[in-house]
Amino acid sequence: MRLKPTKKRSLLIVALVLGLLPVSTFRTTAQQDTTRLHVVVNLVQLNVAVTDNKGNYVTSLHPSDFAITEDGLSEKIATFEEGNGPTARLVDITADAGKNGADESVSAEGRSRMQDGVPGSSLEDRLETLSSTLAGSNVFILFDTSNYMYRGFVFAQDAIADFVRSLESADKISFYSYSRNLYRAAALTSDRSEVVRGVRTSVAGDDAALYNSLLLTVQDAGQYPGRKAIVVFSNGPDNASTVPPEDVAELAQSAGIPIYMISTTEAQLQPVSTAVFDRMSAATGGKAYFAKSWRDEKNAFASIRDDLAHLYSFSYYPQPNPNRGWRSIKVQLVGERLKKYHIRTRKGYRPRTNRFSAGNEPAAAPESVPH
Repeated sequence: MRLKPTKKRSLLIVALVLGLLPVSTFRTTAQQDTTRLHVVVNLVQLNVAVTDNKGNYVTSLHPSDFAITEDGLSEKIATFEEGNGPTARLVDITADAGKNGADESVSAEGRSRMQDGVPGSSLEDRLETLSSTLAGSNVFILFDTSNYMYRGFVFAQDAIADFVRSLESADKISFYSYSRNLYRAAALTSDRSEVVRGVRTSVAGDDAALYNSLLLTVQDAGQYPGRKAIVVFSNGPDNASTVPPEDVAELAQSAGIPIYMISTTEAQLQPVSTAVFDRMSAATGGKAYFAKSWRDEKNAFASIRDDLAHLYSFSYYPQPNPNRGWRSIKVQLVGERLKKYHIRTRKGYRPRTNRFSAGNEPAAAPESVPH
């Protein structure tokens, strides 16, 4: 007796329901049932600025001068670097841990830079000197080309172009502009002329979607290893973003990327924008500047170069921590003599979550993208 096609399909369905046909679909379902979430954190990287009460940078500190805790757990520094100096691994710096902490504190106190009292420390001299010390950093510049920039557009281009040219020893620079959408005018490159060309060819737009564009910039910067910073020139309000600034700040903190905000007095007419700029920069370890004139903007760029050149960069492998959410980081100075100094760094991070099958090894977070 020959079965009709409809009867064949009916028998097949019945067989599947009764478990008579061990098809691979069931094996796939079983595998999916064993899938688990694992949090993988390979390396946490921190950029730390240490200043005295006058805002002068404290230099020549040692790894033993710092104490790091994550969610209250004590962490051990794995790598350590000051400014553009060489990176020391843990095996190279253990000797420092045996030194007398008080002696180091005294010497560090004497090495606090007193910039205001140095003869000949004009703005031009500082630009030339500090740009030569900013080696090994990737700098992402984000420029507001919305209609809020109508009056000062050309002057802002001049300031940014000067800033790019002065970063002679920085590793690479990229230039993005935005209004309603983000435009990647110059990808991360060591060619300064290409970046300046991107600055000069940028055109004015309409509405301002700062937070949307900044989120995309943070995502781009997070793909690269090493020390990174984002410098944002924005003339104030955001009237087109769908992303809240809190999400941007959290992502930047998790990626270990300081955000420097440069704005004008027009932004201060919007108290909400001013508060957001201050909170976002402080949370990520950066700074916010509100310029009264175009010369002040150039001074702000010089201050950013100064800041990046004197950051301590160190990293650690976190202790086992069941917390899959926000992890708080606290950095302190060790010794009574150092406690009078101030530390600026990011407040914490959120580890990435990887999904994998129980039968396979977990996929580790890319080593080239530390937290």
